[in-house]
Amino acid sequence: MNKLTVLLLGVFAVAARAQQAGAPKFSDNFAKTPDELSAISPTGGAGGSGNAKVQVVTILGNPSKPGPYSQLLRVAPHASIPAHHHAGDRIGTVLSGTWHFGYGTQFDASKLRTLPKGSVYTEPANGAHFAQTGDEAVTVLITGFGPTDTVYENSADDPAAKH
Repeated sequence: MNKLTVLLLGVFAVAARAQQAGAPKFSDNFAKTPDELSAISPTGGAGGSGNAKVQVVTILGNPSKPGPYSQLLRVAPHASIPAHHHAGDRIGTVLSGTWHFGYGTQFDASKLRTLPKGSVYTEPANGAHFAQTGDEAVTVLITGFGPTDTVYENSADDPAAKH
């Protein structure tokens, strides 16, 4: 490697370490059983769909600020969530129920993938996606790095715009 390459690699390594050192850390030890998680009241907050059939429970971190966060999405039966996207990459894990999830800028039932309990999926930063539930409620654990938001692909679908 030439000297310029070595220098650039060194600069990137230092920047990466500095970013890690400055990253927020969890302040408390956290261990909850499924029953304890079920007892936590909805908190709302950034990253939720705003859909009346979706309760958002922030369990770790603050999704509206820089740093790691985890949220539970409790989704009622027969819910349909139009195409939207979020800032930052997110990972979803289906904790209970059967989640129907798809990627694209418009809700398209033919693109829904059936994700039973235990399934894991991603929500890439600014990648449009949509979801639906069937006859049962669904709980999904969302983990990401804030700040996050929710932007509907069609602004008319945004529940906040309907008030």
